Amino acid sequence: MNNDVSIRPARRLTAALAALALGVTALATAVTAAAPAAAHGNQPDHHRQQTYTNPITADFADTYADPAIIRGKDGYWYLYATSDPLVEGGEFGLMHVARSTDMVDWDYLGTIFDDTNRPEWATETSFFWAPDIRYVDGQYVLYYTVTDTTLNEGDDSAIGAATAPTPAGPWTPTDAPVVPPRPDGGGFFWTFDPSMLADDDGSRYLYYGSYYGGLWVSELDETGLVAVGEATQVAINDKFEGAFVMKRDGYYYLMASSANCCAGPSTGYSVFAGRSESPLGPFVDHEGVSLLDTRPGGTQVLVQNGNRWIGAGHHTVVSDLAGQDWILYHAIDRNDPWLSEPGGINRRPTLMDRLDWIDGWPVTRAGAGPSEGRQPAPVTGTLLGLTIDDPAEGHALRGAFRSDVDEQSGDHVVLRGEAWTKRSAPKDVHIDLDLRTERSPLEVRLAAAGRNGVTVTVDPRSRELSVEYEHGRHGEGAGVAIPAEYDLAEWTALSVHADDGEVVARLSESRLGDVIAEVSLDVRNGVLKSRPVELVGRGVDIDNLSVNEAHDPVERMVREPRTGRLLVAEEFDGDLSGWEWVREDSDATVEDGRLLWPVDAVDLVGPGGSGGVLLREPPAGDWIVETRLTLDLGETEVRNFQQAGLIVYAADDNFLRLGQVAIWNTRQAEFGKEVLQDGFLSWGGHTSGPVADTMWLRIHHTTNRAGEHLYRSAISTDGDSWWWGATWTMPAGSDARVGLYTGGGDTPETVAEFDYVRFYRTR
Repeated sequence: MNNDVSIRPARRLTAALAALALGVTALATAVTAAAPAAAHGNQPDHHRQQTYTNPITADFADTYADPAIIRGKDGYWYLYATSDPLVEGGEFGLMHVARSTDMVDWDYLGTIFDDTNRPEWATETSFFWAPDIRYVDGQYVLYYTVTDTTLNEGDDSAIGAATAPTPAGPWTPTDAPVVPPRPDGGGFFWTFDPSMLADDDGSRYLYYGSYYGGLWVSELDETGLVAVGEATQVAINDKFEGAFVMKRDGYYYLMASSANCCAGPSTGYSVFAGRSESPLGPFVDHEGVSLLDTRPGGTQVLVQNGNRWIGAGHHTVVSDLAGQDWILYHAIDRNDPWLSEPGGINRRPTLMDRLDWIDGWPVTRAGAGPSEGRQPAPVTGTLLGLTIDDPAEGHALRGAFRSDVDEQSGDHVVLRGEAWTKRSAPKDVHIDLDLRTERSPLEVRLAAAGRNGVTVTVDPRSRELSVEYEHGRHGEGAGVAIPAEYDLAEWTALSVHADDGEVVARLSESRLGDVIAEVSLDVRNGVLKSRPVELVGRGVDIDNLSVNEAHDPVERMVREPRTGRLLVAEEFDGDLSGWEWVREDSDATVEDGRLLWPVDAVDLVGPGGSGGVLLREPPAGDWIVETRLTLDLGETEVRNFQQAGLIVYAADDNFLRLGQVAIWNTRQAEFGKEVLQDGFLSWGGHTSGPVADTMWLRIHHTTNRAGEHLYRSAISTDGDSWWWGATWTMPAGSDARVGLYTGGGDTPETVAEFDYVRFYRTR
């Protein structure tokens, strides 16, 4: 039987119990996060090109996994993490929180819970995983996984919630789970990794789940603290976890991680996406393949690229103050994958990178993947001399307003008529602010000159968000309803993005892809000009006001490998001269231009390994190897873990393989790695899809400056359109050969048919 941990559910519960068995004290006394200090100081009034280097949590943490972020109403960004030990030799915390003014330099504040305020319905040995932070109806809500409850016997995970007046606490857990444990008839489905979405019809949804049981969504009641109605499955089991859902351009995007999160130096975790016109799905990828399919789809969002970072996943998405999206996620340094104490814990710091939207799909750095080295940082300051946390400071804002102080937001202004910025804003501009109003409309005016200009209006009386423009005798407007479920007397985020002749206004609770109301309008040429921003209202509270040049979106993917001149072609029209067996399989035959190789109950994974491997020397330099594979793995029956494909082989405990594989009721493509490192033998993989009975497989080889060998995978179901995936590395001088493999099980009988193996020069 295959001992492949990446194609079984990633059993984090088992890993946690193993850590306990090693003598790790999981329930250490925690330092409860204190209430926020005074708001941060002035922001620069110009675009200083700040930079950052991953991981962004290196200054205070060795590991900071499952990150969640929110911009608080006090103007800070807050970053939360799961309850692993924070540092080498540290104790398990009850989830963590840090704070920053710029998303680059972070100050650690403490843990969410301690032994005095942890939820009473969680067992004493429970862990707390995967926080998700939101602002809900005037308070902060932290959703999280509870691995064991007092409600049942066994590992009965559930989703909990805690509320607080500030992002730093103090936190009060709910008296019962938001989503209780879900029995499966003999145990419990994995109820992990919550992610909340507030929608523009007034509904709120909670997404949750993992490999065992799949991903689900439940509607929440008006408090956001109780799941109501029947749950809906949105992704198949044995494929995804760590869901994050956001709304953009009329689509709901479900992004989730796949494969094993925590296999040390062979972790192939990565992020995929599907989209739908409904928050309940069905979610499909860019080729229309559903995430619920037994041959599941998924458009690649984030994948390792061959630098130091592997296992990149479990993410969140947040916008900066220029309107650019950023993806925050954890990853593993392949050269330093473990915390040496306590043993068995993966070192997973938080990384951050630009998230682009290309042809309607999210992709990290236009497909370049995790960054290494210095990068341009998010825009977190403001132009026009404004001070973000106190718009009244510095005389950059003129007009009719007074200063005020609020427990949640700190210093802010109350409009008493019209106010305006002393300096002119860019023509293409992104404005971000928090507002609070009971009766008076707020107007935000751009490029105003007499009656000409653009006006965005938030009207609490008519419950409408609108945008309109006037230009001489021409004018046009559009508006949408603001659902009654959202109370504008509580702080609400407003962004106005004007770029390339389009103005988009959005109201949001949390600034995390949630949409209370959104409206867009195309304006005539010449309307948008560089002029002061005007704010009009009476009794409207305004805070966290920033004005920046709108970000310039990246619209083209990075170049992917392409085949050039044919170097070697094995068409299987004769004998196997030029090939060499490791453990020859006498049942493999060459017939009618194909290699026919029955799949047996053998496998290379694990100490020693078994099963035949058919190999040859690859060409020198950079190349792409390709094969066409036909393998009937049935439809939905369990055939663990029958598979076949390409292999890069240095030794039985040092290899890479790319193949089609049966994983419980699913069929997926897996690019896996086994390596002996730091005295541990580990196996893990990157999984992707969709697959078909006949599919094409490619591995691209190149080397880096250190002489390491880089191997990148690609799959196709038609031989023309290719899905490029993860990159694994092997050391310089590893002297690996390349070839074919089969294995994983002999019931029911099936035969792998290889039509050819071809090596191409890369161009």
